Amino acid sequence: MPVEAQTQFRFAPATTPPKQKTVTRKLSLADQLASFSEFGAATRIITTKFNGGETPTYVNEFWTARQRQASSLHEVSYRACFKPQLPRFFIERLTQPGDVVYDPFMGRGTTPIEAALLSRVPFGNDINPLSLTLTAPRLRPPMLEQLEARLRNISLTDHDEFPEELLAFYHPDTLRELCALKKHFLGVLASGRRVAANPLDRWLCMVALNRLTGHSPGFFSVYTLPPNQAVSLVSQCKINAKRNQTPPRRDVIKVILKKSKQLLGDVTPEVRNTLASIADHARFVNHPADATRELPAESVALVVTSPPFLDVVQYADDNWLRCWFLGIDPKSVALTVPKKLDAWAMVMTTVFRELRRVLKPGGHVAFEVGEVHGGKTKLEETVLPCGVASGFDPVLVLINDQKFTKTANCWGVDNMSKGTNTNRIVVFRKK
Repeated sequence: MPVEAQTQFRFAPATTPPKQKTVTRKLSLADQLASFSEFGAATRIITTKFNGGETPTYVNEFWTARQRQASSLHEVSYRACFKPQLPRFFIERLTQPGDVVYDPFMGRGTTPIEAALLSRVPFGNDINPLSLTLTAPRLRPPMLEQLEARLRNISLTDHDEFPEELLAFYHPDTLRELCALKKHFLGVLASGRRVAANPLDRWLCMVALNRLTGHSPGFFSVYTLPPNQAVSLVSQCKINAKRNQTPPRRDVIKVILKKSKQLLGDVTPEVRNTLASIADHARFVNHPADATRELPAESVALVVTSPPFLDVVQYADDNWLRCWFLGIDPKSVALTVPKKLDAWAMVMTTVFRELRRVLKPGGHVAFEVGEVHGGKTKLEETVLPCGVASGFDPVLVLINDQKFTKTANCWGVDNMSKGTNTNRIVVFRKK
């Protein structure tokens, strides 16, 4: 489909407009935040000062962590991902069905998947090729019966490698079957059918990636760290010795089908219809966030993203085993992990310039920066000048303040003692 057709895609109105014209004033985002009290607390309004100006800051619990309120399709493990409620909050308030919503650092694909579930067109980018493997298959969720039939037709004895060092994680028979799956999936991708690859294979590959390591029998591995990161071989050997454990035999097919069933739990016929109407319009690319020339100019209505926070999270180290499974050299992935604040700001400024190119006039950016260094480093104070220097108007800062097990005192927000406990999102508007 031509790019022009994608950017013009819109849904038909669900209802016929009333004959008699009525005028309804839509509250601005700032007014909506100021009056927000869904979870029982009034919004506090403070001021954030930065080099070059100041902007109003709204503090409240704007989405809750007290209960599961997101689609099961999001249950894909990835380090440092935000909750689906975060992009939903902005998507519902700043876009209409059919608008394009984009994440230049999409990670596991939370923003694109949530956008698609809300009948928006998802655009996504990530320098890590794993991200595309984790995101795209969920726009075309298969039936569980189809997955089981497909799995039964894949030979789990046909493998070309057997890396013995991985026996620290896997039973020998489990490892052989994983090597067979790896050979099958890489064969599909290398056959020249990357875009048109069987959607069942793409889904199965995604699920297998997410079952490589974990801390329960629902994973292929022996007990190890939670599934959003893989420890080193040395660390796993130490875990095995400390727990006096050896990798048990896992039923690879059973594990994949169990996880697939969980992911598909909320996928109703209505959800399938919504995703089917969206999937062909989605765009996913694999580039540095400041060089996404494949995405058309002035095509995006809203950006919701969370960039790498300095060098706090080591994505390459976390994903080394997933890279092995996909035949990727993790050293070849040029991830953005500046160690110094000034260097980080320079990188983010170039990203903002590219975001301004792809955004429509009047479009918004919701830029989430969380907390780092125990709340001592306030990245939003650095982000604001980056956006202004790139030609954006700062609209506001939103602090989603919740009582988690980790907490912080920052921004004048009394939130128990120490740690990290808030989402802090800087909202910009393109002039």
